[in-house]
Amino acid sequence: MMTLLTLGAHAQTENGKKKKEDMTTTTYNLNPIVVTGNGHHEYLQSSTTPVHVLPQREIQKQGTTTFTDILTRMAPNISFMPSATGSFLRMNGLGNKYILILVNGKKMMGDISGNVDIDRINMGQIKRIEVLNGAASALYGSDAMGGVINIITDYPKEQTVSVNAHSRVSGKGVFSQSANVNINYKGFGSYTSFKHDESDSYRMNDLEYVDGKGESPETQRTLATQYLGYKSNVLNQRFTYEPIKQLSFYADLGLSYKLTDRPRKEEGWTGGFDYELRTKSTRWGAGAMYKFTKKHSLQLDYYGDNWHYGKEYMVDVFSTNKKTGEKTLTTPKGDFSITKRQKLYNLEIKDIHKYTAHSTTIIGANWRNDFLMATSGDLDNHATILSVYGQHDMQIIEKLQATFGIRYDKHETFGSNLTPKATLMYAPDHFNFRLGYSKGFRAPALDEVYYHYVNPSMAGRVVVTFGNRDLKPEKSDYLSLSASYHNRKFTITATGYLNHINKMIIRDNVKIGEAEKAMLLKEFPDDLNETLIAKMSTFGQYINSDKGMVRGVSLSSSYNLTNDLTISANYAYTYARSKTGDSWAEVERSLRNVATLAANYSHTWRNYRLNVNLNGRFQSRTPFPAYEDAPGFGIMNMNTTHTFQLRKVTIEPSLGIDNILDKVDRRIDTSKRRYALITPGRMITVGLRVRY
Repeated sequence: MMTLLTLGAHAQTENGKKKKEDMTTTTYNLNPIVVTGNGHHEYLQSSTTPVHVLPQREIQKQGTTTFTDILTRMAPNISFMPSATGSFLRMNGLGNKYILILVNGKKMMGDISGNVDIDRINMGQIKRIEVLNGAASALYGSDAMGGVINIITDYPKEQTVSVNAHSRVSGKGVFSQSANVNINYKGFGSYTSFKHDESDSYRMNDLEYVDGKGESPETQRTLATQYLGYKSNVLNQRFTYEPIKQLSFYADLGLSYKLTDRPRKEEGWTGGFDYELRTKSTRWGAGAMYKFTKKHSLQLDYYGDNWHYGKEYMVDVFSTNKKTGEKTLTTPKGDFSITKRQKLYNLEIKDIHKYTAHSTTIIGANWRNDFLMATSGDLDNHATILSVYGQHDMQIIEKLQATFGIRYDKHETFGSNLTPKATLMYAPDHFNFRLGYSKGFRAPALDEVYYHYVNPSMAGRVVVTFGNRDLKPEKSDYLSLSASYHNRKFTITATGYLNHINKMIIRDNVKIGEAEKAMLLKEFPDDLNETLIAKMSTFGQYINSDKGMVRGVSLSSSYNLTNDLTISANYAYTYARSKTGDSWAEVERSLRNVATLAANYSHTWRNYRLNVNLNGRFQSRTPFPAYEDAPGFGIMNMNTTHTFQLRKVTIEPSLGIDNILDKVDRRIDTSKRRYALITPGRMITVGLRVRY
């Protein structure tokens, strides 16, 4: 839980409108505008709900182009664990399903095995990232029990035509390319953005190979890659039109594609695959805003998201007759089969009104329909949610503000739910004290209710997971208290929070006896047999545990030592546990202690500006109750950016070093290996950004 008043350097005019970049003058934006905390645009220092802001310029100083790297380096309460099927996100001790990821306030669909498909996010188009910690169900509904990450994209209007292109390369085949073209003319706007990312697969140990085969049985077991390479493309297009000053329209379209790079099966090798995982998605949306006055506006938004993943076969697959040895082609090369499809349709209307000079009232209504289709178990289900909500921000007395909100959700399967919110902020000179309570709510996801999944060959294991139609919704009580001090040079924030979750949904491991064996044979007659079941000791089923409890403390600070040098330090302590019966267990993959440190130097000489950014992340062990814990680590990165202003063109080459300390997790025990750190070691990075 952090509130950081980020020192964001940018050129501006006296009225705040951006003009041609000034290489000699910079100001520090200590009070950026945010929207995620209370659902309307306001200054960060005026928001009763604390929000952590990562502005565009600070993101670019990091020298990286991925969503995971940015948040890992800049937010200690957030962690990612990449895998073959995506990146497992954890924030304040809670995982993917409790964190709502938005793009311009709109929910992003797409997950594989509980891992978020974050490669759909185009970092080349980012204006800022806003992170709201804690239960936000009163404003955002079911999926926001643990927090909200809102990616705000950049739609510049200062120039008739503007172009921005950025390339970055480093070791292990890592390459990123993004390009934006923006056009504004007489009320019409067109914003086109494209991003391409790719990386090779790699391993983190030092084992040698001979003719593609391991030198020993121990080597053979580690032939599978620890980091899976991929190629992905994302294309976004937005059109805007403002026929009159009070009325504006927009239409969005987004396309994404990703293909993994798995090792092929070969004789003499263990592991390997016949297929790659492929994901594709289409996002679209349209909306309008009418401003009755400067203090009153009405918004209408409709959007949809269609995402799927499946298997794209890279070789011909044959079946062999055990009696005759005859091979029959079952799946030709290039064939594609969908494994899972998710769809979302959402319609929202929101009225924002400032009835007085020191208050803002929001009233909204929302209709949403979620779909889930999966080939395993012939799953095809959907759920409709109808919601209405209201929120009122007000100044009680001078320097004391309050926000009260409530939301009513009517879930097609799980009935009605009411989630309230109340926050107070007292802001004497240079200080902000915030106290907040909010109720959280999460309806069981469609896969948790209806899943009927079997995979007889997942990394040499048989995996079976059942949904549970008797699940109950999760509910939480979130309480936070924070205090911050800020002046022109220094900011510091301390926050404590408690998140108590009832009926927490977990994946339970059910032991297999004779009754369970008979049930599995009946449920999966085409996929399982007695030989395969004999290899299993348990299967998975979703259940409601008794409760979950997350306690945490965070500290964040930033100090502007000189006009050129800024240092910052952030720390997050999180203790997350869940209880089933009488047994408490630490939540898997949650991190007790994480700290981030950064120093940034920036200086301008005429038409040249140098920026040097040094940052580090240090974290304690990653717990895995059923396996060996992953060890803690510390990692440092440096990036230098060189900005040359040539009339209307800005050229910005960059050079850096990722993982300066060459920290690598080189463990090779495949039966217990779980990675907290996915890096092949020290790498040089080179980039080039061109802006017109």
